[in-house]
Amino acid sequence: MQVFADKAQVLAAVGQTLGTSDWIRVTQEMVDLFAEATGDKQWIHVDVERARRESPYGGPIAHGYLTLSLLPVLGNQIYRVENTKLGLNYGSNKVRFPSAVPVGARVRSTAELVEATEVSGGALQLVVRHTVEIEDAAKPAMIAEAVSRVVF
Repeated sequence: MQVFADKAQVLAAVGQTLGTSDWIRVTQEMVDLFAEATGDKQWIHVDVERARRESPYGGPIAHGYLTLSLLPVLGNQIYRVENTKLGLNYGSNKVRFPSAVPVGARVRSTAELVEATEVSGGALQLVVRHTVEIEDAAKPAMIAEAVSRVVF
């Protein structure tokens, strides 16, 4: 766990790999709950039997946006900025899904601090590139630049 105590430490870490999270198993329950919350109930995610019969993946896969939504839990295992008033999700830059995540697979993230910029109100804007890999897979599930702001 990379812990930053202040702005200067964050700014000094630009360009560095911050660390790697633990593995998290993607379950059918997670996929079903995500489908319910988002209304994306496409059969390749939620119809297990049909996905086993017809999917090129041999079974159901996680939504790409479910993988993206795991960034908070994965990122919280990798780094934190202390002595802040608050942190905000500011968005994402480039997000790509090079490989599907089969239900039952385990994923983890490696995070790199790409950019840290001072913005108005005493805040820092951080751009963290997350590479989410699938255990024993050749290609990553997702590469995304998460943009956040922390206010000191």
